Amino acid sequence: MSGVVGSAPGGPAEDPRRAELAGRLHAVGERIEAAMASAGRRDTAPRLIVVTKFHPAEDVARLASLGVTDVGENRDQEAADKAARLQALPLHWHFIGQLQSNKAKSVVKYAHAVHSVDRPQLVDALAKAVRGEQDRTGRADLECFIQVSLDSTAGGHRGGALPADVPDLADRIAAAEGLRLAGVMAVAPLGSDPGPAFERLADISARLRVGHPGATGISAGMSQDLEQAIRSGATHLRIGSDILGPRPAVR
Repeated sequence: MSGVVGSAPGGPAEDPRRAELAGRLHAVGERIEAAMASAGRRDTAPRLIVVTKFHPAEDVARLASLGVTDVGENRDQEAADKAARLQALPLHWHFIGQLQSNKAKSVVKYAHAVHSVDRPQLVDALAKAVRGEQDRTGRADLECFIQVSLDSTAGGHRGGALPADVPDLADRIAAAEGLRLAGVMAVAPLGSDPGPAFERLADISARLRVGHPGATGISAGMSQDLEQAIRSGATHLRIGSDILGPRPAVR
């Protein structure tokens, strides 16, 4: 399973939380392996992005010690703080939430990828911010996934661009210095079967690859629907609660 090393659920005896995370990682890994087998997929398993929003930086550090290399966040302030505290760890940070253009300059300081690119203004803001950061630090190009709305209208419950807008957005990203078109991302519509929705996303991905053969990424699947996402060809999974458990109580 990409992104996770097969660590034993034990770990340091003095840290029960690490042992809990190890056990949850193992269980999710088994689900992914079973889903790959059920779907008849013999390609590389999807990259596991552990969504750590609302959970402390200490949990992210524990996950890194268990072999996790990719973590996801959806709020810039929280993500920036964790990334700064954990900058010595070999982690890729994925921004997966709705992103305001005025946050682009902050996000590109730590993000390896943005999974929620959904409008031209955000493409332009990210490109400008990345170029500035590359001049300052020499950072790598930013991977960009186009978030596609699988609801009936753009800006539905789960956000994203209309499928008809994907080609123009893709061309804009591909032409922008400092950005790399990685593929597409979607969240299954609320209250409906995720299977057909993810099949639609796979069709959109196939059409995208005609003009952009390198844009092979399909970021789809969360704790409740990873099996359906894998069946539809997901290359990246965004798993939160099944690994980290419920959101910590506010103190």
